[in-house]
Amino acid sequence: MKPGIHPAYRPVVFRDKAGDFAFLTRSTMTSDKTVAWEDGRTHPVVDVEISSASHPFYTGTARVLDTAGRVERFERRYGRAGGRR
Repeated sequence: MKPGIHPAYRPVVFRDKAGDFAFLTRSTMTSDKTVAWEDGRTHPVVDVEISSASHPFYTGTARVLDTAGRVERFERRYGRAGGRR
C-alpha cells in the first residue's frame, strides 16, 4: 500500500442513543465528540440512529406483514384476470 494516503484506522465508539447502547470497534470515521470508555481511555464517539439494540428486526418487535390478506384484498378489488395462461 502507498504510505501517507490512507485515513487513520483507530478505535471509535459507536453510540445508539435510542437503544442506550454503545460499542467500541476500529474504524476510519472521524468525530469532534469524545467519550471516556470503560478501559479508561478517551475515544471519538459517533452517534448512530439505529443499531442492533434498537432495530425492530433484532429486538423482536418487527411486525409481520399479512401477505395473504393483501393478495385477497387485491383479488376482491380487481378480480381475477380470467384464469391462467
